[in-house]
Amino acid sequence: MPSAKRRIWGWFFFDWASQPYNTLILTFIFGPYIAEILGDGSRAQSIWGFGIAAAGVVIALAAPILGAIADTGGTRMRWIWVFSIMYVVGSAGIWIAHPQDVNLIPVLLFFAIGLIGMEFATIFTNSMLPDLGSREEIGRISGNGWAFGYIGGLLALVVMLLFLAESGTTGKTLIGLDPIFGLNPDEREGTRFVGPLSAIWYIVFMIPFFLWVRDPRPVRAARGAVPKALRGLGQTLRSLPARRSLFAYLASSMFYRDALNGMYTFGGIYAAGVLGWSVVDTGIFGILAIITGALFAWLGGRADATFGPKPVIVACILVLTAVAISVVFVSRTSVFLIPVGPESSLPDISFYILGAAIGAAGGALQSASRTMMVRQGDRARMTEAFGLYALAGKATSFLAPFLIGVTTYVTGSQQLGVTPLIALFGIGLVLLIWVRPNGETGDDLPDSPAGTAAAA
Repeated sequence: MPSAKRRIWGWFFFDWASQPYNTLILTFIFGPYIAEILGDGSRAQSIWGFGIAAAGVVIALAAPILGAIADTGGTRMRWIWVFSIMYVVGSAGIWIAHPQDVNLIPVLLFFAIGLIGMEFATIFTNSMLPDLGSREEIGRISGNGWAFGYIGGLLALVVMLLFLAESGTTGKTLIGLDPIFGLNPDEREGTRFVGPLSAIWYIVFMIPFFLWVRDPRPVRAARGAVPKALRGLGQTLRSLPARRSLFAYLASSMFYRDALNGMYTFGGIYAAGVLGWSVVDTGIFGILAIITGALFAWLGGRADATFGPKPVIVACILVLTAVAISVVFVSRTSVFLIPVGPESSLPDISFYILGAAIGAAGGALQSASRTMMVRQGDRARMTEAFGLYALAGKATSFLAPFLIGVTTYVTGSQQLGVTPLIALFGIGLVLLIWVRPNGETGDDLPDSPAGTAAAA
């Protein structure tokens, strides 16, 4: 049986293995590549928004049901295997996005399969968090996990930029090389390899997870487990209005996480369309955001352990709201209403600074949000709780992409297109008023025997 410390490290490796889907595919490489080959930033932003929204609907509908079933019968590990396969197939499949003849329907289908696999696997791995430490320790464990994941995403991004992702103009990587493995830059094979690379990365780095992480759930589901799970889920949903703190937190996180995901998802496309950045430029921006994300996820985990997750969440939302407002005032022709010349680097520098702030606040926010869900949920039904958390994150996950898509389409402006994020952050912040830091009763979570290894 792996030691408690090794189980925690194995759990960390899921964040490391899965992070490239967020870093490379959603944000910094593949999204901007789609904008580049379509040649129309506003159209790309709209299409990308509608595609992500469609995947979000599937996740929202199925997440709580899967969580309830996993808690009632069968192991969480079995489900992680299934959704890991979806992750690998979906990410590898986006290789087909050929620049001269791209068919967006199958590309978005593969993208959605991978995204759904990643999100569902995350539900089951997140539900393991309370088994890894006591209430005082899980904030630090969660922060360390996010930081570790960011480092994995950073390393994958560096590999892409240095050796694979070629400029659409020069055909060279960031350091002036042809893409490795003999990949053809004229067909953008180096950039398209982001999908297969993410799949291979996941396969390799999930090995420690599957070797070291153990699930205390029974191996076989009891007879009638599925109907029992669905009845329990129904009871949980009906009881939510009476559980004011949990209900308010799910509602709050529904809005602020949707806004944060909107920032991540559209940051690269926004920079490509508004500032004219190449995939390589956006990748450098991504490196900066990931470094600050890793640092502040780690620092946020320590702040979480000291002050609790709620103050961390509030501070991060305030920072991200300020960033969402600032982004609207940065373009190639002006910065905060100050006109700049076409050769000015001030718009680029400003966006780098805003990207660093997004990374810093976003990393700490995601870590603290995961800890807060543990405090609000029922420990005996933790996978169901994280299924509801995923539902909260995805029930309106179509909202930010949809509003950005519609606003961009109506106004014809990428800058005005991102303004809905400001309102979403504001709603999330207001709803936190009714959230109790320790859940409904304020009682501490019982200690876990794994807690002594939390210093990992």
